Amino acid sequence: MRRGARVVACLAALAAAGAVPRADGQEAPFKDRIVRLVVGFSAGGGFDAYGRLIARHLGRHIPGHPTVVVENMPGAGSLIAANHLYRIAKPDGRTIGTIHGNQVVAQLVGRPGIEFDARKFQWLGVPVRDTPACAFTRTSGITSVAAWRQARAPVKLGATAPGDASYLSARILQAALGLPTQLVLGYKGTAEIRLAAEGGEIAGACWQWESIKTTWARALDAGEVVVPLQAAARPHPELPGVPVANTLATTEEARELIRVGIEVLAAMTRPYVLPPNTPRDRVALLRRAFLETLTDPQFLAEARRARLDVDPLSGDVLERMVAGLFTLPPALRARLAEAFGHQPLRSATNP
Repeated sequence: MRRGARVVACLAALAAAGAVPRADGQEAPFKDRIVRLVVGFSAGGGFDAYGRLIARHLGRHIPGHPTVVVENMPGAGSLIAANHLYRIAKPDGRTIGTIHGNQVVAQLVGRPGIEFDARKFQWLGVPVRDTPACAFTRTSGITSVAAWRQARAPVKLGATAPGDASYLSARILQAALGLPTQLVLGYKGTAEIRLAAEGGEIAGACWQWESIKTTWARALDAGEVVVPLQAAARPHPELPGVPVANTLATTEEARELIRVGIEVLAAMTRPYVLPPNTPRDRVALLRRAFLETLTDPQFLAEARRARLDVDPLSGDVLERMVAGLFTLPPALRARLAEAFGHQPLRSATNP
């Protein structure tokens, strides 16, 4: 598992440093209760895989050992779930959500439909910092960046909705690298996108390698699916020889667009949050439980078997990252707003 030993040591130190005493009263809100884990995407995708894995182990680390159940709430790239967590879910610590981190930027750029203020969520952490990548079926013919760039017609890529990584990554790569792309929207999650690609409806899509390698494992092993491009800040060790997007950019504007619009957001793709106004003592308790879960040997063993990477961020670090996004320069905000919209995204490939 990527950087597994370092992660365990780091998180153990974080948990110890941020630990709060286990008073008897901490069990009261959770003993014999149910904790809902709301996943903002459909079953079968990467968010669902991480959510169900965490749910199977989290209860052991919460005082009172509640039962943790997963509830899928797909729609609009997790916007429905985000609005629910902000406006409807009770702030009692018994509803946790995992939404797409790009929803924070959706608020930042003024996307319609946002009914939350991301700065008021209580952030638990992220189980893995993602590596954006593009995967295509071999039958599509898009087996390299050169084949993509030279395609006679725009290459059809699946996406859920504006704001999701499958949408935003494709839009930014199109503008930054000059890749001919046609986005096909409306899929409920990556499970539907994979089925559409296998059926020839689309060529593939761009989302997280951590999800692609897990949910499309058989097709990858059989050579039926290829990954011609990755878009993290540095190459992923499991993708040797696959070009990195920022090394293909020919202008500083293109590199900055990739850095802010893809690389930074990849570190916070899979955040776990609590509703606003959740009592601070319960936030601290659940942050500790979240970190302890991610260092749990049983959890790590199951993650390895499921081919799920663990490379987390703690809640306090994630909280600072979210706050930092709201201090971006106006020019970068404008470019992100352009990427989130349906209008053509101005090219950043020409000097």
